[in-house]
Amino acid sequence: MIRLVNNNPAWNATGCITDEEAISTFKTQEFALVLLGGGIEEQSEQDLCAYFKANKPDIKIAQHYGGGSGLLSAEIYEALKSNQL
Repeated sequence: MIRLVNNNPAWNATGCITDEEAISTFKTQEFALVLLGGGIEEQSEQDLCAYFKANKPDIKIAQHYGGGSGLLSAEIYEALKSNQL
């Protein structure tokens, strides 16, 4: 997913494996969008979304659970236009 996002020259993705890594990275970098991928536990998703929104209320959050690069791009563009969560 990181590679696909970074194929767009206007985008720059940073990947995280754990919740702790995601929170730490969120604290130190500026993001316009948080992209959650497949395999994330439901409770982790809820906790991360709550944390991100509490610390940056205008952050955009999108979910991508699979599909081609066209679908991923469409989900990102849609999330940047409006907030899905």
